[in-house]
Amino acid sequence: MQLLAAVTDTNQTVLSGALLLALPVAMLGGLVSFFSPCVLPLVPGYLSYVTGVGGADLADARRGRMLLGSVLFVLGFSAVFVSGGALFGGFGYVLQEHREVLTRVFGSLIIVLGLVFMGLIPRLGQREFRFHTRPALGLAGAPLLGVVFGIGWTPCIGPTLAAVNFLAFQEATAARGAVLMVAYCLGLGLPFIVAALAFRRTLGAFAWVKRHYQWVIRIGGGMMIATGLLLVTGLWDRIVYELLVWSAGFTVWI
Repeated sequence: MQLLAAVTDTNQTVLSGALLLALPVAMLGGLVSFFSPCVLPLVPGYLSYVTGVGGADLADARRGRMLLGSVLFVLGFSAVFVSGGALFGGFGYVLQEHREVLTRVFGSLIIVLGLVFMGLIPRLGQREFRFHTRPALGLAGAPLLGVVFGIGWTPCIGPTLAAVNFLAFQEATAARGAVLMVAYCLGLGLPFIVAALAFRRTLGAFAWVKRHYQWVIRIGGGMMIATGLLLVTGLWDRIVYELLVWSAGFTVWI
């Protein structure tokens, strides 16, 4: 923590060292969430709902409609997630004086969430916070379905999303918490859009991922556990300090 105190002024930038370190972690977390067993198998169903096109006709649907429906869906859940990131970041600022203790607490929780994601704590991992609501079919219902998806936190996406929210808390401002969650939404949302634009071609890739779900789970859980260990041991702050020094010459001020 003393390392970060030495660069307090630099920490007022949008691209602080902590954010530079957390952004790729958040984006990878979003990507892992997309390929998780609770999301990937549902992609054809989501695309069918948000475009109003039957599942059997998705491969032949117009690209413009598929693109618009998927983008509206992604914007819907992004609005929920980015708002949450800003909220966590704002709380982080309020509780800044307890940052050292909270960093270790959240680091420990991220480790637990990694174990949950890997299925090593099955009872926790099976809890579901989803709303069983299906909005109207078609483009008009696409943003609403995205919001329902965002609020629902399907079981596999919950641990990863919670871990990214803890990192948003670490950023200690609403703006940086929101930026961090935008990275998560890019990791989760871009594959949805790619799947919509090239549905037939992505089916083969989806089948390959399904055959290797165990590796998706191991990589995602391992990433979360490693991040938690960095926070608990204080190595996260040391890496942040090095990034602050490296990026001091080109960060953007707010």
